[in-house]
Amino acid sequence: MKHSSWLLLLALLLTGPLRAQSLAGVWQGVETDTEDREGYWPAVLRVQKGKDKSLFGVLYQEVGGQPRTTVTFQVRATPTSTGMRLEHVRKLNETGRSPTSYWCDGSITFVYDAQQEKLTGQATYHPVGDCDFGTFTLYRIKLKSAARVAANAASTIRVSGRNVLWFADAELKKPLAAGNSYRTTLSKTTTFYLTQGYYPTSQSPVVPITIQVTGSATPKPAAPRPVVPPAPVRPDTARLDTVRRAPAPLLAATPVVLPTVLFTLGTAELLPESRPALEQLAAELKARPLLKLRVAGHTDKIGEPQKNQVLSEQRAQAVKAELVKAGIEAGRISTLGYGDARPLYPSPDARNRRVEVSEEKP
Repeated sequence: MKHSSWLLLLALLLTGPLRAQSLAGVWQGVETDTEDREGYWPAVLRVQKGKDKSLFGVLYQEVGGQPRTTVTFQVRATPTSTGMRLEHVRKLNETGRSPTSYWCDGSITFVYDAQQEKLTGQATYHPVGDCDFGTFTLYRIKLKSAARVAANAASTIRVSGRNVLWFADAELKKPLAAGNSYRTTLSKTTTFYLTQGYYPTSQSPVVPITIQVTGSATPKPAAPRPVVPPAPVRPDTARLDTVRRAPAPLLAATPVVLPTVLFTLGTAELLPESRPALEQLAAELKARPLLKLRVAGHTDKIGEPQKNQVLSEQRAQAVKAELVKAGIEAGRISTLGYGDARPLYPSPDARNRRVEVSEEKP
């Protein structure tokens, strides 16, 4: 089993900017074990620079599917030519302990991928119980594009990280976008707040990214143009123009994966970025009142197959509930779940936590 001292974590938060290739920072991800295919342990690693070239910090872990079973280790690390070697120093805190449970400790050798801001670690544990080896995959959010942009000019902000979500506020109540890039136009210096949806935990960080804006914030007024009365539009031309501007339809005879409709790990809770696709799907159903829809839920290959089957059905029901809330008759929508039987990507991958839709054939 892999297992939070909140005060210590706060004390170890980074307080200043880091050098380009420093491994200090907050990393988020998961530990897996090839001998235990159903087991996984979400993790948050916080490290900062110590004396000389050493690093120190804390490693927080949860038992996958059991967020109340946790551990926080004090760790120290030494840079290597390819990354760093981390050692467990001592256990700081543990919750959810049982008489038969224990956390493995030892050392972890990490390899750093600067392009992806990714750490891949191979753990070698002290031989206690069934402790032997483990594999870590961790990512951190870091600005990859310019930190300064011109005022009132369309700019693309790029960051590293896995399953990144963008927010306008630190409380994460104002979602903006999802993904590793966000195209926007800024008139003043702006701070965005980013999280990773890759194995989130109660200790997952909110990373502020501040973009400085240079130049005049007030655009120069455009020269006035002569007013030209609009040409009359024939009905067929208007119809064609509407078709050109409409988003590509979601419904098809064969199952189609709903774009951006993903779920929080282990739940049927829709992520905020699911709303645009569901709104488009509801609009298509309203435009085709005789059409019936089949909604199929899927899960990642994490956890027990029986629980995944139930979860996939709940995810399909969650999409149906949103469509009914949007005004679609419940009788037009059927649901089913495939559990983890039909993954699209090697597990673990959040994209397997998906919903597919297709026309219900008579």
